[in-house]
Amino acid sequence: MAFDFKLPDIGEGVVEGEIVRWLVKEGDSIAMDQPMVEVMTDKATVEIPSPAAGKVLTCHFSEGQICPVGKVLVSIETDGGVTTASDAQSGRGASERARSGAVSAPPPAGGESPMAAAGGSTAGVLATPATRKLARTLEVALSQVRGSGPAGRITSEDVRRYASNGASHGHAVARLPAHQPGSAAPPVPAQRRRQSEGFEPDVRVPFRGLRRRIAERLLESTQNTALYTYVEEVDATQLVALRDKANVRLAQGAAQKLSFLPFIIRATVEGLRAFPQMNAYLDVAASEIVLSKRYHIGLATATPDGLLVPVIRDADRKSILELGREIDRLAAATKAGKATREDLTGSTFTITSLGALGGLHATPILNQPEVGILGVHKIAKRPAVEGDKIVVRDLMNLSLSVDHRLVDGYDAARFVGHIKQSLEAPGLLFLDSI
Repeated sequence: MAFDFKLPDIGEGVVEGEIVRWLVKEGDSIAMDQPMVEVMTDKATVEIPSPAAGKVLTCHFSEGQICPVGKVLVSIETDGGVTTASDAQSGRGASERARSGAVSAPPPAGGESPMAAAGGSTAGVLATPATRKLARTLEVALSQVRGSGPAGRITSEDVRRYASNGASHGHAVARLPAHQPGSAAPPVPAQRRRQSEGFEPDVRVPFRGLRRRIAERLLESTQNTALYTYVEEVDATQLVALRDKANVRLAQGAAQKLSFLPFIIRATVEGLRAFPQMNAYLDVAASEIVLSKRYHIGLATATPDGLLVPVIRDADRKSILELGREIDRLAAATKAGKATREDLTGSTFTITSLGALGGLHATPILNQPEVGILGVHKIAKRPAVEGDKIVVRDLMNLSLSVDHRLVDGYDAARFVGHIKQSLEAPGLLFLDSI
């Protein structure tokens, strides 16, 4: 018995997924619930198991291509009589198993499509959820837009271009024709010709998966926000002393050791309480600014595959020690690829820190739809003026990037000033929380 397994509805508004990696190949025998394929959605990367035992007949989408929800992903020939065809045909069984699995990537952006759209309905149009949302905001019918992305995918820029002049001038985005089998091959680039002359060949790495999602997400952020950055210097001398004392105390009992990040998170949450416009996002479709009443702090984290943002939920309700434990848990899970969707989504404000590699200044890019992101730079001993004397102090810089559409420069400066005050005189804020 053979059936076509369709990409299941993984939930949370997901309409398509990028095939990151096939874990089986055509002709392989496969067991029930055996991991079959890794699919990256707007929310995360999920591992989809096989809904039946049998043999893989056809993998309908290649790695790097986009499979819409409901499209046939793989054809499986089941072992005689042992099958869950009803689950497999509807995708319900695999969908539930995929929802409960571990994920390895959070960026909410889209990818490329394997085929061109047809017809007037937007259901078959190939575009990311972010692009679809933009089209709704600009009142553009996606079925009338020609995509400039690979294989005809409609990009956000295509939608904006059509909204500005496409409808009135019949504008269509030109695309370079793909090379057809049997036709004359394109000329060989000079850099490849030079390989025969003793030069090392260029290395080509597929631009897909998390790396492509990060690129699309960051590009979308810079195009859709009025970004500016404010930098402030902080005297962290007292903070360094307090952290050192806390770790001495902790060394006598628990094995936990605190970094500076729990203290910075606590100070940031207090700043968000004082300036609620920083803990917000813009609902463009509704023309409303939404002020979040919960404090979910995203932590930009480097992994072997790229930048991810695990989330500390309700950071305002956690002590310094609890924040430290949650930071350690999320960092370990994220770097091991075992973070869940819950771990990687839902932040209301993001902090990015490189620790000892933090440099002096940066321009962090917003983690949309948030309106602010705080860059934390390294603490280092530097000369400072104290009265009429030059003394050695532990100094650090904070770089705050903000969406100027929602936050004025004066308020951004006051927000950073609030954090600075907490970090420079940390006793009252932190002593009861260690």
